[in-house]
Amino acid sequence: MRCRWTFALLTLFVLSAGPGRAFAQVMPTAGSPTQGKWTTKFAWPHVAIHLIVLPNGKVISWAREDSNAPPGQGIAPATLWNPATKTFTDVTYTAADLFCTGHSLLPDGRLFVAGGHIQDNIGIPNSTIFDPATNGWTAGPLMNAGRWYPTNTTLPNGDVLVVSGSNANGRNQLPQVYQIASGTWRSLTAALLNQPLYPRMLLAPDGRVFDAGPSQTTRLLNTSGTGGWTTVGNSLWGFRDYGTAVMYDVGKVLIAGGGDPPTKTAEVIDLTAPTPTWRFTNSMQFVRRHLNSTLLPNGKVLVTGGTSSPGFNDVTGAILAAEIWDPVTEVWTTVASMKVPRIYHGTAVLLPDATVLSTGSGKPAGSGGDTDHLNAEIFLPPYLFKPDGKRAGQPKIFSAPTSVSYGQTFAIDTSTPAKIRKVSWIRLSSSTHAFNMEQRISFLTFTKKTGGLNVTAPSNPNLVPPGYYMLFILNESGVPSVAKIIRIG
Repeated sequence: MRCRWTFALLTLFVLSAGPGRAFAQVMPTAGSPTQGKWTTKFAWPHVAIHLIVLPNGKVISWAREDSNAPPGQGIAPATLWNPATKTFTDVTYTAADLFCTGHSLLPDGRLFVAGGHIQDNIGIPNSTIFDPATNGWTAGPLMNAGRWYPTNTTLPNGDVLVVSGSNANGRNQLPQVYQIASGTWRSLTAALLNQPLYPRMLLAPDGRVFDAGPSQTTRLLNTSGTGGWTTVGNSLWGFRDYGTAVMYDVGKVLIAGGGDPPTKTAEVIDLTAPTPTWRFTNSMQFVRRHLNSTLLPNGKVLVTGGTSSPGFNDVTGAILAAEIWDPVTEVWTTVASMKVPRIYHGTAVLLPDATVLSTGSGKPAGSGGDTDHLNAEIFLPPYLFKPDGKRAGQPKIFSAPTSVSYGQTFAIDTSTPAKIRKVSWIRLSSSTHAFNMEQRISFLTFTKKTGGLNVTAPSNPNLVPPGYYMLFILNESGVPSVAKIIRIG
């Protein structure tokens, strides 16, 4: 007799995992259109503290240096993972320690890394560039001073804003812009500010850069000339230490979790409003600190990992259950549970096949009996499953241009144009320390034609800074395609 899966009944419970541990989980009976599914964990060469998707679809990661190395002499091991072959290639950079850096992708697809590590709280002034075409690293120009835990933000012209980070003299308060045309730094001398480490910086629709946290005071930074800050207002909950932030639509920002003791509250702000003001949205299902937020092709936000325990990094309160926030209803839905705690130094990125890679956590290991996690898991979101639990067929993009101009209408070929309801693209991810410095989403207008679609690229680089994006088409059931990676600008 053939078994049929109906919508799986899921039980939310606390699973004992050894003395002192209580991991919140949701256990699906199979791949589910409501809960999704996690793959079996697989080995990763190191604790992937920094995790970036490259224009060729490969994923680069690097870890902390050997904890036994003398200050200034450690090297962060780096690897390149090929999702197609499931193989790893060592790409360690030996000229500097890239642990605790900021990172973003330049318009031509090279990876730009700011700062690095001498010892905790003391960074280096280096900039470093990785070229996916050659798997080679090169040194860039030095910044004004060292930066440990800085944040990179790609600007509308492709330049890179770098803020914060600490060094032997304390916090680096000088924002700087890496100018790609000249390969030099421009200092925003009128914008000195003592920001927290790894501030959650997001490019706003007017071209300024929004500081969404973790500080309660939120601001906009004008990066022209010598720079300048404008206060937007206070978020409502407080200092969201190791909370997460994401721009989920044009000018719309979600912040969630963080703090000590951590919170499950979440807030939103619309930067396109006449007077942008924070307001609470529905709280997450779980209290979380060290969580990651990942934009999905359908516009929803996946949250994974974190701990509900007070203190810096306690695994006893690890949250294994993931959850998804719907920006239309503002409701959080609990989905399937990962198998491994992902807390401090956990990372997550969207892959071109519309799944989410989750890895890292540890180095140093957390309290409560945690370890360094040398493995990874992949989440298959609910949209990849039919009601019977089997995999849904993904619409296919047979061909698409490799690059487009702003405002250009371009053709893509697909076998099922009549069934396509949405076209979205998401910038390639660059994840570390509970924040993704690069991801942003746009929904593209399109018309249907025989054998495909005519899609219009965004016209405003404030909304879509130049670089590489994953283009998805979604059918009437909300199932996304495997993406085509396209460069704009």
